[in-house]
Amino acid sequence: MDLFDLTGKKAIVTGGASGLAHGVAEGLMEAGAEVAIIDISSHTEDVTKEFCNRGFKAYAVHANLSKSEELISAFNTALEKLDGRVDILVPAAGIQKRHKSEEFPMKDWDAVLNINLTAVFQLNQLAGQQMLKQGSGKIINFASMLSFFGGYTVPAYAASKGGIAQITKALSNEWASKGINVNAIAPGYMATKMNTGILQDEKRNASITARIPIGRWGTPDDLKGIVVFLASHASDYLSGAVIPVDGGYLGC
Repeated sequence: MDLFDLTGKKAIVTGGASGLAHGVAEGLMEAGAEVAIIDISSHTEDVTKEFCNRGFKAYAVHANLSKSEELISAFNTALEKLDGRVDILVPAAGIQKRHKSEEFPMKDWDAVLNINLTAVFQLNQLAGQQMLKQGSGKIINFASMLSFFGGYTVPAYAASKGGIAQITKALSNEWASKGINVNAIAPGYMATKMNTGILQDEKRNASITARIPIGRWGTPDDLKGIVVFLASHASDYLSGAVIPVDGGYLGC
């Protein structure tokens, strides 16, 4: 048995039309899984068509995950496209808002917590209900470096990612004995649109890069291996973990 083979596995990835989640979806398909991508982007269908043109099985579901009823409908649509089964859930969609903490608007706080934490828990819950019926499943949440430290001008994001680490552990406690592995990956500094502001700040960019032992920022491709590992039989005895993928940043 190939421990990392995902042939025949059914996966749901949110936010997979772009960024890190796009790399995650691609990595899962490269390992053999078929993937339903739930995203708010108008390009979601184009992205899945590109995957299908490469010989992969990909399905597009357009949804605004900040709306609970729309989230539930999107999950059920994705499940239907996957023939009623979900083996892997990666709720990677997230947003960022930057303000000084003393000036942080409550509407932005609510928006970040809603997408980054509440929607993620609801997706975990929906997938968990299905996986409990199946007797197996892999949930891979998206934590962050800010699950470990606080950052600057991003209190809502820090709070949401701290919460992700904790719900990952809480759900693992309840579901690990029932065949469901719940883990999280914590990407380090990644060269994506979400970090454009930092990337363009020469001083801060240089200071961050200097602290990364590998010597560079990460890319979506850097997440493929860890996601395939956590989605496969290779990680069957791993649950409740929050795994940094940071080029060694936390070790400095």
